[in-house]
Amino acid sequence: MKKLLVVLAAVSMVFFSIGMAQNVVNPDTIVEETIGPIDSLDPAWAYDTASGEVIWQLYDNLVQYDGTSTTKFLPMLSTNVPSLSDGTILDNGTTYVFHIRQGVYFHNGDILTPQDVVYSLERAVIFDRSGGPSWMLAGPLFPMIDGQYVTSIVQVVAKELGLSNPLNYTSLSSLGIFATGTKNPLNDKYKQALINAFDLLAKDFEIKGNDVIIHLPQTYPPFLEILAHGSNISAILDEKWAAEHNAWDGKADDWWYYHNPTHSEDPLLSIENGTGPYTIQYWTPNREIVFVRFDKYWAGPAPTKYAVIKYVSEFTTRLLDLQSGQADTIYVPVQYLQEVENNKDIRVIKNLPTLEVDNIYFTWNINAQGNAYIGSGKLDGNGIPPDFFSNLDVRKGFEYLFPYTQYIQQAWNGMAIQPNSAIIEGLPGYDPNLPKYEQNLQKAAEYFKKAYNGQLWQKGFKFTAVYNTGNSIRELALQALANYARILNPKFQINVVGELWSSFLSDYIAGRLPMYMMGWLADYPDPYDFAQAYYSSSGAYGATLGASYTAWAKTHMDPLVNSLMTTIDPAQRAQIAKKIAEVDHENALYIWTDQPEGYWVERTWVKGWYWNAMRPGIDFYSLSK
Repeated sequence: MKKLLVVLAAVSMVFFSIGMAQNVVNPDTIVEETIGPIDSLDPAWAYDTASGEVIWQLYDNLVQYDGTSTTKFLPMLSTNVPSLSDGTILDNGTTYVFHIRQGVYFHNGDILTPQDVVYSLERAVIFDRSGGPSWMLAGPLFPMIDGQYVTSIVQVVAKELGLSNPLNYTSLSSLGIFATGTKNPLNDKYKQALINAFDLLAKDFEIKGNDVIIHLPQTYPPFLEILAHGSNISAILDEKWAAEHNAWDGKADDWWYYHNPTHSEDPLLSIENGTGPYTIQYWTPNREIVFVRFDKYWAGPAPTKYAVIKYVSEFTTRLLDLQSGQADTIYVPVQYLQEVENNKDIRVIKNLPTLEVDNIYFTWNINAQGNAYIGSGKLDGNGIPPDFFSNLDVRKGFEYLFPYTQYIQQAWNGMAIQPNSAIIEGLPGYDPNLPKYEQNLQKAAEYFKKAYNGQLWQKGFKFTAVYNTGNSIRELALQALANYARILNPKFQINVVGELWSSFLSDYIAGRLPMYMMGWLADYPDPYDFAQAYYSSSGAYGATLGASYTAWAKTHMDPLVNSLMTTIDPAQRAQIAKKIAEVDHENALYIWTDQPEGYWVERTWVKGWYWNAMRPGIDFYSLSK
C-alpha cells in the first residue's frame, strides 16, 4: 500500500507539473512591454536607456558588473578585471592590461581579436556625435588641456592648431579648417593637426599578443566603470564588419569624415554585429524588437530562445497583456502600481536603489531673443530680466518655495527620497546629514523681499516653466511651484507648459528656457559623472546655464570637480564630493526634487531577474520561465 501511494503521488506530481507548464504562456519567449522607442543600435551613438537596453543584449564590453553590485566587476570579453594586486594596473593607476578572451564569435561568425577592442574604443572617441556619449572616453584617453579634462577630440585639434581657449570649441566646423560645405581640409597644416590629434589617442593603445594595454595620460579613477557592460560607448565591435558597412575604416588620415554624422547618416544606425547572447531576428521601428538566441555565445546559450520588447503606449493595454500572460513584464507608472500589487500571478518588487535624480533648473542667462517665455524681459510685473536667476536671493526664494515632502508623497507615492545635491545616495561621498532645503514660506518671502532691493516683491514676476510633454510627474512638480508662488504673492506668476521632447531639447540647448525640469541617470557609478554634468563650466548641464554661471563655476566649481579625478584615495574623493554638495547648497544651484526608488513588475513564472542600478532595462540572458 505504501508503494502504491508513492507511485500515485509521483503521478500526481507529473500531472501537476504538466498543468503548471501549460499555464505558462510562450514558455520559450520573454516578452516585455514598455514605452519607447529606441534611438539607435550603434553603441557610439546611443545615449538613451531604451537603446541601451537593446544594445545590452547584442554587445559585450571588456568587463561587467558582478550581479547586483555597482562596485565589483567580473570578466567579460577580457578574462581578467585589471587590479593593482595582480599587476594589471600599473604606473600609479595609468596603465591597464586586459587579457582578451579567445574563441569569441561575433554574430556574423567573425572571431574577436585584440584589434577589435582598440578599434571600438578609438571609434567611440572619433565618432563624437553632437550631444552624444563620446566625452566619457575622451576624458581619460586624451591629455588634460589647461588643467581640465577634454570632452571632445575637437578640443585636441584646436590645441594642435595653437588656437586660444581650445576647450571652447565644440565642432570641427567651428575651427574653420574645411572647405565650405565639405569635410576636406583646406591645407596640409590643417590635415596634419587632425592626424596629430588622432595619434595622441592611438598612442594610448598597445597590443602584445592577446593583451590590450591601455596607457592613460593621467589617472582616471572610474575608468573601469566606463568600460563596463551597460556603458554603450565602450561596447566592442567587429572592425572588419564595421568598415565593410561604411563605418570608419580605422585609419588616422580620414577619421574626420566619420566624425559627428547626422542620425540618418550613421551606417550602423539600424544594424548590429555584436558578441552578445542575442541577435535581432527582426525590428519593426516604434512597434517591437524580436531577439533570437545566439547559440555560439562564449558564456553559453541563453536559457530562453526568444526575447521581445514591444512598445505599447497605453497602460491599460500593457496591463491586460500582463494579466493574460501575453506579456511577462510591463512598465507600470508609479501611480498605477496598486493595480498590479494584489494579483497572485504578478510579482511586484519595490524599494530598489537607483542612481538617478530629478531636479528643477535655473538658467542664469536666458536667451532673450524672440523669447516669449520671459514676457517683457524686464522686472516690471510682466516678465523677468534675462539674468533673473543669476540673483542668489531669487534662487533661494524658490528653494524654500518648493513642497518637497508633499511632492514625494503625491507624485511618487512616497517611493523617493529628497536629495541634497547631485551627489546622491549610492555614490561615494553622499552624506544624508548634509543640509537640504525644505518648504518654508516665511523664509521664501524673506529672500524674495531682499531680491532687487525690494522691487521684486513689489512688482512681481511673470515667466514660463517648461517640462517635456507626457511627463506628468514633472508637470506636477512645476505646477506645485507655480501654485505656491501665487499663494506667497499674487504678483508671482509662473505659467507651466509642456513641449514635445524635440522642441524641449532645442529650446534647452539654445538657452531659451528660464526654468525647466529634467534629471540625470548615471553613465557610471561615480560622483564625477554627476558633478561634471551639473557643476562644471563645461558640463552637460552647467555649460547651458549661461555665461554668468560658467564664469562663476570656473572659479568655484571646476577645481573641485577636477580634483575628484586627480585624487585617487577614496576617502579624499568622498570629502571632495561632500564639499561640492555644500557649495551647491550654499549657492542654491538647483532645486533637488527627488531620487526615485526603483521597482519591478513581472509574472510570477519569470525566473532569474535581478536588479542592478547601472543596467538599462532587462538582462534577458538571465531570464527563464
